[in-house]
Amino acid sequence: MTQRFELASSLARGVENRNGAWSFVQGFAAHWAGALESGDGWAEADLVAAEKRLGVPLPTALREAYLLFGRRRDLTGNHDVLLGPAELYVDDADQALVFRHENQGAASWGILLDNLRDDDPAVVIRPDLADKGAERWEEWLERLSLCFVEIVLSESLHADEGLCDFLDPDDDSIALLEENAARLPFPACPIGEEDHAIRWFLGRDVLLRDDDGTAILARGRTAEDLDRFRDLIPGDWLNGHL
Repeated sequence: MTQRFELASSLARGVENRNGAWSFVQGFAAHWAGALESGDGWAEADLVAAEKRLGVPLPTALREAYLLFGRRRDLTGNHDVLLGPAELYVDDADQALVFRHENQGAASWGILLDNLRDDDPAVVIRPDLADKGAERWEEWLERLSLCFVEIVLSESLHADEGLCDFLDPDDDSIALLEENAARLPFPACPIGEEDHAIRWFLGRDVLLRDDDGTAILARGRTAEDLDRFRDLIPGDWLNGHL
């Protein structure tokens, strides 16, 4: 008999270290998307070529993630864009190695060049502002492996419309979310925004993200799971009519 994947407890272990993060990704993929296979990662030669082109080392955590599941777009690219090894670049200010873009170019995620030799360095984010002079790298998560867990969770919320939905919540919606789902053990991001952070919840086979009360995103393991949870939080769900 296949052992059931316990998302909350696996995530709790996943935030502890790199090995826990990759174990979580493997378990989550197997039970919510599709089990990882040998061809889901980039080849070592692709990473070596990227280092040679860039003239900088790739951190261990970045290499491990790319080798394990870097080519799985359903885990890394349903909404925002994880750059492939040949697309990695150093920003114009020579401050950070950029590895991810927001889908409309509103932000980029990177690793400060000074931290590239760390095994699991902190991740920074830079908004794309109209006032280019105001753009700067800001703290996002304290470890790259945490960021990849967040990537997999977030991208899962933008999969098939029959499994995913979006709600513009009111105060009652947030209260019902907290009443009907359990808070998941994932650190606040951006760093230092504990009172205004992205929060993760788990209902009955439904993964949920609260974006500081401005949006609730939901992903059910099945369409029936999602329907059941939408009944618990009435509102104008974007895909509720599907």
